Amino acid sequence: MKVVVDYDLCESNAVCMSVVPEVFEVRDDDLLYLLDEHPPEELRGRIEDAVRRCPKQALSIED
Repeated sequence: MKVVVDYDLCESNAVCMSVVPEVFEVRDDDLLYLLDEHPPEELRGRIEDAVRRCPKQALSIED
């Protein structure tokens, strides 16, 4: 699985970070950082939740 962020859409509101902090991080510069582009499969459910909850629909998963 590959996590994809559309940085043109992303507002760095940290919803994804609250769901999967192992993968997403909003830093002091107010930008979103993808910590693990290819996270372990056991995180898939939480990442799918983060994708659904993203207010700007800036996240996706590629298999």
